[in-house]
Amino acid sequence: MARPITLFTGQWADLPFEEVCRLASGWGYDGVEIACWGDHFDPWAAVEDEDYVPAKKAVLEKHGLQVFAISNHLKGQAVCDDPIDARHRDILPDRIWGDGAAEGVRQRAAEEMKMTARAARRLGVDVVVGFTGSSIWKYVAMFPPASQDLVDAGYEDFANRWNPILDVFDSEGVRFAHEVHPSEIAYDYWTTERTMEAIGHREAFGLNWDPSHFVWQDLDPVGFLWDFKDRIYHVDCKDAKKLVGNGRNGILGSHLPWADPRRGWDFVSTGHGDVPWEQCFRMLNTIGYDGPISIEWEDAGMDRLIGAPEALEFVRKHAFDAPDAAFDAAFSTSRD
Repeated sequence: MARPITLFTGQWADLPFEEVCRLASGWGYDGVEIACWGDHFDPWAAVEDEDYVPAKKAVLEKHGLQVFAISNHLKGQAVCDDPIDARHRDILPDRIWGDGAAEGVRQRAAEEMKMTARAARRLGVDVVVGFTGSSIWKYVAMFPPASQDLVDAGYEDFANRWNPILDVFDSEGVRFAHEVHPSEIAYDYWTTERTMEAIGHREAFGLNWDPSHFVWQDLDPVGFLWDFKDRIYHVDCKDAKKLVGNGRNGILGSHLPWADPRRGWDFVSTGHGDVPWEQCFRMLNTIGYDGPISIEWEDAGMDRLIGAPEALEFVRKHAFDAPDAAFDAAFSTSRD
């Protein structure tokens, strides 16, 4: 059976949830990966208001859509981040920001992530996608010199803050799928290994595989799938295009806005970048991933009303199923 293709609603949260569902259904999506911001999904309301989840399900049913995962990147980001600053004020609601004192923000964000696990269970899904934040991303350039003790303390801080959250995920039978992404505690291959070690490889913590973040870092998204095959809990389809090679454009982005031609790379709509999609989909078949393939539309140079349906068509064409039998099985002369 073909894997369901969903639309991540995070980049559509300026629109009402029902409008996004109407669009997704009209384009032919099987479901949505619902973002926990805008009016799309409120974890606290989902737990505290007995009418909230049935109302959301009614909207999904009306438009013939399924839901397999919810996402709470924005609140998860604040759990470990240091510093907490104006960037967070822009993405967090008042109930998380409070008076803006950093540790209070982190604690309230952690409570929301616990509530998100409970809300997911009430909605009937068993995966929450998101970010973790990081107290040591600020050391990525390693200057002024960052000692091993400083780095070790960052992973310890992550474990101390996320283990209590993951305890709630365990109690609810829900798994957290961390998106490996620069600015997070796990942002590449080796930091993912270190992150897993920090929390004792507990099963509540897995990965949301988004190959776009591998491409611009010159990492192998296909090999990553194989090496972490038992922890791929969710898949987001986003693409990236490298623009380096002229001696000016670097991979760090130069503090330039999206779509600026001086950048060394950019996010583009699925199928327009450098992700080796056929190899990726073949590897997803090989590792037995049968969950949703969620299109995360990000492209500063393309209208989303064009990009979202086009991306769906691309994925439907290229994310073929594995065969039911080996191609050489017909050569066998054995008979039962």
